Amino acid sequence: MSLVANLHRQFEHLVRELAKFGSVGAIAFVITVVIGNGLHSGLGVGPLTSNAVATVIATTFSYLANRYWTFRHRDRTGLGREYALFFALNGVGLVITELFIGFTHYVLGLSGPVSYNAALIIGTGVASLFRFWSYKKWVFLPASAPPVDPASGLPEAPPAHSAAPADSAAGEGPGATRVNGRARRAPRLGHPLDAHAEDYAEI
Repeated sequence: MSLVANLHRQFEHLVRELAKFGSVGAIAFVITVVIGNGLHSGLGVGPLTSNAVATVIATTFSYLANRYWTFRHRDRTGLGREYALFFALNGVGLVITELFIGFTHYVLGLSGPVSYNAALIIGTGVASLFRFWSYKKWVFLPASAPPVDPASGLPEAPPAHSAAPADSAAGEGPGATRVNGRARRAPRLGHPLDAHAEDYAEI
């Protein structure tokens, strides 16, 4: 039952994170669509440039909302590090979306607003799945995560367990003492030989 309860707790926590992440993503998507369409349809800016500018603005909003709401329970490893890595991963997400938009506009030859927004929606959906996975893995680290390597900005590998001390060698468990350099365990209470323990201590 404890295993089932633990799985339910983890699944419930994941659902809450996804709901918050989805809400932030929806608002960021609206920002991207409004600004992107305003630049592309209203000002005549190219489709890729319009989406890139809109994505930069939406990314800044998305980072702040995810840091202080969606993943606020996770470790804070530095605003500069998080935002730089967050922005880099969003760059990968942007490339994913741009591939869909570019394929639709330049390969398929569909240049209308309906085609642009259809490609934007599909590309953003695929990019969002990547972002959610990458944020949890590299940006917003769990509270029990290892420290961050200042050189790479990524979590350090957990330290290897140190070898057991010499005094903890086989045969020297808790309660063991040394007699003439040799280990001898303390006699067990209530054992028939306890009364004669001192007699064979030096044997």
